[in-house]
Amino acid sequence: MQETIKWTWILILVFSLSCQPSPEMKEVPTDTDTGVVLDLDQAAAERMSEMAYTCITQEYPNKLGQVLGDSSYLASPRELHPIFYGCFDWHSAVHGHWSLVRLLKAYPNLSLGQGIREKFHRHFTPENIEIEVAYFQDRHNRNYERTYGWAWLLKLVHELHTWDDPDAKVWRANLRPLEEMIVQKYLDFLPKLNYPIRVGEHPNTAFGMTFAWDYAVAVGRSDLKDLIEQRARDYYLQDVDCPLSWEPGGFDFLSPCLEEADIMHRVLSPEAFSSWFEKFLPSVERMQPATVSDRSDGKLVHLDGLNFSRAWVLYSIASSLPNQASALRQIADAHMAFSLPGLTSHDYAGGHWLASFAIYALDQKNQDLEG
Repeated sequence: MQETIKWTWILILVFSLSCQPSPEMKEVPTDTDTGVVLDLDQAAAERMSEMAYTCITQEYPNKLGQVLGDSSYLASPRELHPIFYGCFDWHSAVHGHWSLVRLLKAYPNLSLGQGIREKFHRHFTPENIEIEVAYFQDRHNRNYERTYGWAWLLKLVHELHTWDDPDAKVWRANLRPLEEMIVQKYLDFLPKLNYPIRVGEHPNTAFGMTFAWDYAVAVGRSDLKDLIEQRARDYYLQDVDCPLSWEPGGFDFLSPCLEEADIMHRVLSPEAFSSWFEKFLPSVERMQPATVSDRSDGKLVHLDGLNFSRAWVLYSIASSLPNQASALRQIADAHMAFSLPGLTSHDYAGGHWLASFAIYALDQKNQDLEG
């Protein structure tokens, strides 16, 4: 118990180190009730990079989630996935790599910067990528990581694609076979999915389409973008009165209602989205942060992730809803302030993935502030 308290106060201190305005922002945003600084500053970037840097090469414990065709499939995580073998499972390893790219882009002088580059050079080789691709091509594992891991892989490529850095260009080029395969999987799967998957965990259709949409826009994949827009309209355009009172489920790390809003915010015009959202989620201002009873439980700690993912959607959609923008930002800040102090590497149950969610949420907050 004393160790848990110590780590909590250390993290609070980390997020409170930035007393002066950062170069990117005129003032540091703070939740006035808690005093927790809601900014991805250098101190926070250093701490989060340590978590991801350690995680991406920590092979065990590991949850493979594979289908065994026969005894020859039994191999170590590193043999099966020479790039994404760390961080407990494949998708967490992918967004661990994304976290390091995002942080190094924002803070080129990150203390772990050289070590990150060295690890990436060892990971992102054509030989390793060929093995990763072959895993997805196996007839027993063609649906592996559908669509959560697919989405994070495209988010990683998106981040590399938009980074003007010589190393990033090499890694992005080497990843292309895996990227193209994942894109094709989206193109094959979405036309066959008659009904969207409305859950608060990995298979959520809206989440899987949102990151894929951002990738498609960034790299100019109009075929993928157009398909996602059509399917989002098919699935969600007629939805009204999303049952927010049913949230959260006990293991949610995504909000089924807000993830749907996140993709519709992208595919609709601001005016059309505002009209749609008014009918879809009229009770959003009653949303409260989810409470976490045990951060050492790998499922219960999902609720910290829910607080971060709710926040990133609320920041994302606020500018399109001027009459509600202030309230939505306050709700998002409250969600962030609740879970940021619990973000430590002390418990691997959350430490292997939650930093990625916090980074993305803080990114969305900064983008919202920048207009």
